[in-house]
Amino acid sequence: MPITLFDSKLHEAVEFVPLREGKVSMYVCGPTVQSSPHVGHLRSALVYDLWSRWFSYRGYSVTLIRNVTDIDDKILDKATESGEEWWALAARVEAEFQAVARVLNIQRPTLQPRATGDIPAMIELIQALVDRGHAYVADDDSGDVYFSVSSWESYGELTNQSVENLSQGEASSQAKRAPEDFALWKGHKDHEPASASWAAPWGAGRPGWHLECSAMSTRYLGEAFDIHGGGMDLRFPHHENELAQSKAAGHPYASHWMHNALVLVDGAKMSKSLGNSVFAADLVTKARPIVVRYALASAHYRSELDLHEGYLTEAAAAFDRIEGFLLRAQSEGMDTSGGVVPADFEAAMDDDLAIPSALAIVHDTVRQGNQAIDSGDAQTATTAASAVRAMVAVLGLDPLAEEWTAQGNGAVSATLDSLVESVIALRWSAKAEKNFDLSDSLRDAIERAGIDVKDSSSGSTWSLRG
Repeated sequence: MPITLFDSKLHEAVEFVPLREGKVSMYVCGPTVQSSPHVGHLRSALVYDLWSRWFSYRGYSVTLIRNVTDIDDKILDKATESGEEWWALAARVEAEFQAVARVLNIQRPTLQPRATGDIPAMIELIQALVDRGHAYVADDDSGDVYFSVSSWESYGELTNQSVENLSQGEASSQAKRAPEDFALWKGHKDHEPASASWAAPWGAGRPGWHLECSAMSTRYLGEAFDIHGGGMDLRFPHHENELAQSKAAGHPYASHWMHNALVLVDGAKMSKSLGNSVFAADLVTKARPIVVRYALASAHYRSELDLHEGYLTEAAAAFDRIEGFLLRAQSEGMDTSGGVVPADFEAAMDDDLAIPSALAIVHDTVRQGNQAIDSGDAQTATTAASAVRAMVAVLGLDPLAEEWTAQGNGAVSATLDSLVESVIALRWSAKAEKNFDLSDSLRDAIERAGIDVKDSSSGSTWSLRG
């Protein structure tokens, strides 16, 4: 049965046909690391983790790129407020995000590029847009470069809006030829740190947010790839601008656009003004990490998820029924390994990742399995337990799997992750600043703690020695 997904650009469910047979290429907008990650960041990461797992289950080789925006106006502003170096702030917040993702069994993407690591590719893309007449250098000697929205007739096609109804939300500038134009490159300002600036043909500065993702996605996946994903809040202006500038540069870009819905708190959107933000690190202390994963996964990814009072308690009760049955089967001496995923579960997942329907099948199988144990029908119970394990394993929710049984206390694990990832991030920042003495001393400290680190072009991974 083919996989169908809801294409946000086409506004309809379509059959997924990959550009390259047997392979799936996905780019997902990751966090902008200016402050501690909240539950919305977690949900987005989890949604595309689940999609990646399902594509893999269906036999596809998946390349998943999830970026980190580590240079941005918000990061510089936050760093100024806190008195912290901008790169240290970014490294610390990124480490927080990675730590909580690990605790929730969100698999590492294939690559996690940072914006600051791909500046040359961004400059190259901007130059291509200037050469094609779709971008212009500001004539006020600021070093700013803007995308000319009027030069691209298809602008607004992602969100199906006219230019007249769209506002970029950027600060107005006399250097813009039109209010709707948006920044591709931001010239260095006197009040900004020198370290947040790179040389470019138009003058020293840094890339615009939208431009970063266009450059990173095409660098690692090619000019055409299968899926571009992210949160619903990114559709405009971020993804609209990505689409326009990428196509204007001559790239076919993403075949499909996907967006997950937002997280609400007691029916209201999270916001600073309401003071109702739920931070990721806090969430994993309120319930077992596997329960938190179940809770965040249980709503359809295109439906708003409401963290109302008692939401985690309800999720815990539902998951306990699954876990309790598997432990009961195990205590009866039943072999629950090697189960087969039922066809109706596969059909639900193939239908735009309909996890609520898939979980309903899991719970029905649990009920049948418990009835079989009660009646002494060991064969039926064993088959049911094996099927349940196979289904929840696909969702990263098998309570008997090593990734959960070995994790132990979630808070302790999260703390360890956060500390190690923070040190690793600081080490990379030190290397970027050519402070090799500090970089070497940080690595030595990690190794003395009994932790092995492996470096690659995309970052570092670590494991406890022995």
